[in-house]
Amino acid sequence: MAIIVDERTRVVVQGITGREGQFHAMRNRAYGTAVVAGVTPGKGGADVEGVPVFDSVRAAVAETNPNTAMVFVPAPFAADAIFEAVDAGIETVICITEGIPAHDMLRVYSHIRPRGVRLIGPNCPGVLSPGKANVGIIPAEIFSEGSVGLVSRSGTLTYQIGHELTQLGIGQSSIVGIGGDPVVGSSFIDILQLFEADRETEIVIMVGEIGGAEEEKAAAFIAERMAKPAVSYIAGFSAPPGKTMGHAGAIISGTSGTAQAKAEALRAHGVQVGANPTEAAQLVAAIAGAAT
Repeated sequence: MAIIVDERTRVVVQGITGREGQFHAMRNRAYGTAVVAGVTPGKGGADVEGVPVFDSVRAAVAETNPNTAMVFVPAPFAADAIFEAVDAGIETVICITEGIPAHDMLRVYSHIRPRGVRLIGPNCPGVLSPGKANVGIIPAEIFSEGSVGLVSRSGTLTYQIGHELTQLGIGQSSIVGIGGDPVVGSSFIDILQLFEADRETEIVIMVGEIGGAEEEKAAAFIAERMAKPAVSYIAGFSAPPGKTMGHAGAIISGTSGTAQAKAEALRAHGVQVGANPTEAAQLVAAIAGAAT
């Protein structure tokens, strides 16, 4: 089945005429994803390698019927782009843009949550369901079809662990990068719920990092609500307190949010935690081997 994106996904790319938007839109289309429209205000009537460009998402929806928006709009305007997509009836928004102010994202979150819209990101690599659809910047060629669901705050660690799994002959059902900002549209728990309900997913791997308490909340959810086995890896065991590490949300305050505390919480709830990405992949392989 996969989650969030699949063969039924129809994508409108907001910011398709920009360099990054065009490059990744074409990569997604080459993978087989239905990229049906682009939006850049003032450039309606043009096209990008055959993909029609519209002045607004509403116009794109009326003409091409997309159900998913991919946002490559610059940070100062990205929140308004998300509002526009949601108000035009888009069901899923995947925001790749980084650097969106936290207060803008709080407004977005408050707007979309009551409407039941799925937002992935911002500052994320997107979502890939191998063999079905790729919406974002994930290098699909290093992943393969299978039954392991992967959710991560880190883009590069997503790629590394996915590649490690593929090298071990273990494919993935869906790969979801939720983003590393302090305010994101979907939490670990939101994605874990989808994986638990997905018939194709048999094992879940969660890649966390320092900062916040989302991994601890996810640990409790896994113990209380999930029947499927879960493995985790936490990045940042050597991170110094008070210093932002890569992501805006990856910052330790005092003793809160450390990698050690997160790993201990996960283990206390029965989740195996790898010491590094390779070991995390090997733990998944061991579970998969035991199940066959």
